[in-house]
Amino acid sequence: VARLSCLAERPTFCIVRTRKLPVMSVCCASAQLTFPSHTTTPRRVSARMSNQPPKPTTTTTSIFTSATKLLWGPSLPPGLLISTARTAWSTVWHLMMTQLAPSDSSGSYTRPTSQFRLNPTQFPSAASSELHLYVGLPCPWAHRTLIVRALKGLDDAVSVSVASPGQDGSWEFKDNTIPIRDKDKLIPGLDKANRCRNLKEVYKSRTGGYDGRCTVPMLWDSRKKDVVCNESYDIIEFFNTGLNELAKNPSLELTPPELKGKIETWNRIVYPKVNNGVYRCGFAQSQEAYDRAVNELFSTLDEIEDHLGSNRYLCGERLTLADVCLFTTLIRFDPVYNILFKCTKKKLVEYPNLYGYLRDIYQIPGVAATCDIPAIMDGYYKTLFPLNASGIQPAISLSGHQDSLLIPHNRDSVGKAFVAQNAV
Repeated sequence: VARLSCLAERPTFCIVRTRKLPVMSVCCASAQLTFPSHTTTPRRVSARMSNQPPKPTTTTTSIFTSATKLLWGPSLPPGLLISTARTAWSTVWHLMMTQLAPSDSSGSYTRPTSQFRLNPTQFPSAASSELHLYVGLPCPWAHRTLIVRALKGLDDAVSVSVASPGQDGSWEFKDNTIPIRDKDKLIPGLDKANRCRNLKEVYKSRTGGYDGRCTVPMLWDSRKKDVVCNESYDIIEFFNTGLNELAKNPSLELTPPELKGKIETWNRIVYPKVNNGVYRCGFAQSQEAYDRAVNELFSTLDEIEDHLGSNRYLCGERLTLADVCLFTTLIRFDPVYNILFKCTKKKLVEYPNLYGYLRDIYQIPGVAATCDIPAIMDGYYKTLFPLNASGIQPAISLSGHQDSLLIPHNRDSVGKAFVAQNAV
């Protein structure tokens, strides 16, 4: 009996026929996800889990067990059945991966380009715009925009709608009735700008319509009813310099002119080999593509580890956009990428400088409020069906738990200590 699952919310029925047995119908219900518990922190109920598929009933399980015992007893299924199931699943997996993660002829993941871009020299006028940001908490690209928005103090200037990952992989908006104690905590909810049911409806509502990929982050102009931008780096550059008249922290400069060259150099390294590198590992559709991606990823992490031994941040003593971009990948590394994306050569906690650097940025006021580890894990393990067909979510390792990120980082004087040591 081959058990086949799909992204649809309907149950799958498997029909079994034999020469002597009557027809049997077995309903395979989806497994219910649970959040991992922690020894020091009470389990937190998440609004994202309110619409989970039902847990398999005892009756369903017993019927399935009885059917397998009747067919082949305590032994493993016949070899022909196993090979057939393997071939069928491999075919379906490649089909789904083609849609989820387009690849080139070698099987390497190729990220689609963003359709709506911002010209850094022609940012939209804050006075003539009513800006609204659409994000999803699991997404590292959307996370960048939330961090810069928080650091610059743009909470009042740019409102936010937080979408949830749907069963089909799309972004949707759901009402959340669970009370939240922390007023600064970002939680999934309804569409505050357009009252749409999902992000696809928002994109389609723009002037001229839209039928392409509906991704986050997306910056929306509520006054013009149009998409401003859906490229994360364009948005964070705009937030950094384009809205200073509305920012509560306009003096913070995350792309200082004297560091622009270094920022661009690090971006050319970090984006393809780390930010997108983890996806190239997880979405690889051939062994060769995976091997190439994982080797590039960890050789780059080794390089950054050495660099951070004498520099507090990538470009020296100042936090820049390059650090923001690296951070959103690092915070997902141990909980998600190390396991789900097979980035298994090392955990981030095995890199002392990188792990301290992660804690350093996490502890900057405003950053922690943008990080929701349970939501991140929920989004990846629940939504990426081709990579985790069972839907089972692993326990959060101590290195990835938010309590561990509050351990003192002691990186305040890293660069100064290095200069002093070399002066002697």
